[in-house]
Amino acid sequence: MVRISQPPLLDLEREIEEEFRKLPRDSHHSEFAPLSVRAPDLGMPDYVEHNDGVTEIGRLSAEAVVREYEAAAKDIEALGVELVQHVKKCEDMTREALAVTEELKETAARYREEAKRVFLQIENCSLVTSEVRKMAEAMKEKIQAPVPIVPTALPPPEVTPVPTSSDAKADTDTKKNS
Repeated sequence: MVRISQPPLLDLEREIEEEFRKLPRDSHHSEFAPLSVRAPDLGMPDYVEHNDGVTEIGRLSAEAVVREYEAAAKDIEALGVELVQHVKKCEDMTREALAVTEELKETAARYREEAKRVFLQIENCSLVTSEVRKMAEAMKEKIQAPVPIVPTALPPPEVTPVPTSSDAKADTDTKKNS
């Protein structure tokens, strides 16, 4: 007789189950984790039905395969729901990005207006400075220019008689008497 060996995974499961049975039973341990955990029994999906005459092994195999496909389909649908949530987040981020873009455009426009104001102010200062230089140069030229002497008719100078020594002595005597 040929003996078929069981896969190592089943041996491991049996070993784990035996170890659990060796543990003392506390009430909270048995409620917390049952010794044997099975996947929830999924009913057959509505879109399949067993055919008449199929063997029990064929039925069980077909059910197992369709359940796996159904579980995968549910996971795919869950991914779709998650994808929709991410799309909504992307839409929110896009709206926020558009709002920020508008704010950036407004800020750029304000910078351009400020640049124009500063540009005009600098040019006005330059014009004023140029005008001041021209005026200063004109005044400098007026100051440095020689004043032409224009001969004019002057009244004849008054001639005062030169006092003689006797006149000077009489003058001094009059001052002493007064």
